[in-house]
Amino acid sequence: MKKILIQLDSDPFASVFDAIAAYDSGADRVLQYAGMTPEDVQDLVYGAIFTRGPEQLKNSAVFIGGSDVAVGEEMLDVARDSFIGPLKVSVMLDANGCNTTAAAAVARMLSSVDLEGKKVTILAGTGPVGIRAAALFAQEGAQVTLTSRGQERAEEAAASIGERFDVDVIGVAAPDEAGVREALDGAHGVLCAGAAGVMLLPESIWVDHPTLQVLGDVNAVPPLGIEGIKVHWKGKEKHGKIIYGAIGIGDFKMKVHHASVARLFEQNDLILD
Repeated sequence: MKKILIQLDSDPFASVFDAIAAYDSGADRVLQYAGMTPEDVQDLVYGAIFTRGPEQLKNSAVFIGGSDVAVGEEMLDVARDSFIGPLKVSVMLDANGCNTTAAAAVARMLSSVDLEGKKVTILAGTGPVGIRAAALFAQEGAQVTLTSRGQERAEEAAASIGERFDVDVIGVAAPDEAGVREALDGAHGVLCAGAAGVMLLPESIWVDHPTLQVLGDVNAVPPLGIEGIKVHWKGKEKHGKIIYGAIGIGDFKMKVHHASVARLFEQNDLILD
């Protein structure tokens, strides 16, 4: 029986990246649907759960992508609510690569430094990757500070993380270099999770920082989020710190992505959020 992945994408064109990744993960067929809204999801899920018997449903799965993470989260909720008893399929949400990127960045950094009980700062952390990375670090026992240009937005993001993931995260404003310095006071780890092409951490701050041990950056577009590093660095030591660039993280992100999609076909009740 063929492994069929139903790719639901909220963008006008379904992601070629996600389709290729699905095939590389072991899917036999990928059914792509573009321009999806939460209202479209139920009928498509019904098509998946009613066409095979319960013992065969592990061969069907749903992947939710697109660039709008909030819409993707709504689509996941609808998909989950569409299941009827044992009639269900496994579902993975990775809109804009938010979950696999955050997971890979956190795993890379934790593989190099034990950050349990230590301060970790997520610069420009109010976006999807930053929010998920903050939650994951906190779940691993780190003391997480998340920054934004404005205090209100930082506090709102921190509160949303606490409500959703039941962890404590502090939100602070870091609109300029002085704010970044303050946010990094006492930090042992820092992850730059801002928009592409925006430098967040000047070299003058991190080179001689007295406590920083590990740095990560998910931005691959110049200027990089961390000044003075290379995108391909994968645990490179410089100035006494261990550094991961966007490609160094991205290589592992793809392994996480492939392994996660492959897991969807091992059972019919897995939700990867």
